[in-house]
Amino acid sequence: MGLRLSPASSASTTRRHALVESPIGPLALVEENGALAALSVEGARQGPVPDSFGARDDDVLPHVREQLDDYFAGRLQEFDADVVLHGTPFQVRVWNALAQVPYGTTGTYGQLARTIGAPRAAQAVGAANGRNPVSLLVPCHRIIGANGRLTGYAGGMARKEYLLRLEGALL
Repeated sequence: MGLRLSPASSASTTRRHALVESPIGPLALVEENGALAALSVEGARQGPVPDSFGARDDDVLPHVREQLDDYFAGRLQEFDADVVLHGTPFQVRVWNALAQVPYGTTGTYGQLARTIGAPRAAQAVGAANGRNPVSLLVPCHRIIGANGRLTGYAGGMARKEYLLRLEGALL
């Protein structure tokens, strides 16, 4: 069980996507060779570009859609899915570390930098965090500022606050 994260290969791929309604707005789930390659919330500042989503097919990734429903209903704390990560080796290291931040908790950019063995790279970790292509499943919303304040979130601060409240990490 749990997430199975793997770096993207250079082999040719076919992508398809589904659009799913959620309490934080429409989500695009992008499937690549049977794995989740992107989960993007409408209007996110960074992240996957809609032109890269492939053809629309609302039948893709039904198990991920069901898990998202359960997550938003407060019944799921850990996702179980195959995920392919498109990014630099540094970004993939950050995203793998992000996936280890438990539900209902938060961490800081500095803590994440130390976790990946780059204690002086908090800003670079923040940049990688902001480019996370698989939001929610790789929980970039759980990372906050060293002072305990909510800091940037590509999906917007209201969404970040909603997710942290849903998980009980923010009262």
